[in-house]
Amino acid sequence: MNKSSNELDIMELFVKKDSIVREIWGKSDTVLFIFAGASAEFALNKAVDWIYYTGKLPSDPLGRLFSTVKYAKSIVFAPMDKANASIDMLSDIHSAIEQNRGARIPDWAYRDVLFMLIHYSIASYELLERKLTADEKEEVYNVFYRVGTRMGLVELPSTHKEWLPIRESHLIENLKPSKYTFDLFKQYKKHLGLLRYKVLIESQKLVVPKRVKQLLYLSDFSLLTIVIPIYKFSRNMKLGKIFKNMLLPSEYKIQINELDIQTR
Repeated sequence: MNKSSNELDIMELFVKKDSIVREIWGKSDTVLFIFAGASAEFALNKAVDWIYYTGKLPSDPLGRLFSTVKYAKSIVFAPMDKANASIDMLSDIHSAIEQNRGARIPDWAYRDVLFMLIHYSIASYELLERKLTADEKEEVYNVFYRVGTRMGLVELPSTHKEWLPIRESHLIENLKPSKYTFDLFKQYKKHLGLLRYKVLIESQKLVVPKRVKQLLYLSDFSLLTIVIPIYKFSRNMKLGKIFKNMLLPSEYKIQINELDIQTR
């Protein structure tokens, strides 16, 4: 029996068209909060020295942010074959770095990055939109679970519910402030400027787990708690793009605008 073109399109996509993951990653404001949170947690990771081996993130943290976003979107919004090719390429890139350094990136470090994408996808969307249902959280987890499986990662729990306690144990075992932590935040401040750096910190307070707040001495209160409702209103009034352009340097205007994708 011949399938309709719509059925074929759905079968061939890495993430189905009506998935909440496409909605999360198709909105620039959500994506920016994902990487605000990840920038804090990643700086604390015990394997953060690996990014100093290449030197790319410390020298251009904003450029790396947009590069990473582009890579993530090439997976989330791609047909199955192209998404798998992107994941394989990512694995090859990391393998080349390992060969050059003569050491292996720990398996738990790969899992930690995957766990960040899961947590901040959910936390950022819930901050700016609404609470996700259990099924929607499961969908978010499943997408990144399939990414991890394709990369050959082991010891990945099969469901979001099973993942939650493991995520907590990773936060306890694999995060620790170091000289790299403080240098990365120094680089964030240098490239963002004082005002935008302050916005970054206040954004991080809204989405990072309690453990990250404790290690970075972040308070529970964020000044953006007052701003978020205003931003939501401005977004509805089509002023959101202006607001976002104010938050990042002008040289990244094109990249900011390209973060928005029609998801339906």
